[in-house]
Amino acid sequence: MNKKILITASIFGLLAVVLGAFGAHTLKELITVEAQQTFETGVRYQMYHAILLLFVGFIPYIQQKIKKVLYYLIVVGIILFSGSIYGLATNLLTTFDFKTIGFVTPIGGLFLILAWGIMIVNFLKMKAKNDY
Repeated sequence: MNKKILITASIFGLLAVVLGAFGAHTLKELITVEAQQTFETGVRYQMYHAILLLFVGFIPYIQQKIKKVLYYLIVVGIILFSGSIYGLATNLLTTFDFKTIGFVTPIGGLFLILAWGIMIVNFLKMKAKNDY
């Protein structure tokens, strides 16, 4: 599972850099400043959570069962949150109206919040012998 988590984290990180460059250069002339800022928010949160996945994949203090839950919450959260933000920011450039699925943005955000919450609970339950 750790290898899968680390590979997924790397892919999300790479895509965040690519999408960030795309947003800063290509989209700059195609969408409004407000839409650019919205797009950048999606990129920023995608990168934050790619880094979180790296952490989850490397840290030995999280059980594999919990890692699996965190993995799916973060992956689905990134796809729903950042993915919908990308669609909403570039809505005028497509024939599909992303506003119709805009409700998934807060659901994705909730998944990301749940992942952080589960990590907090996991760390609070750690035995003192694992503390540094």
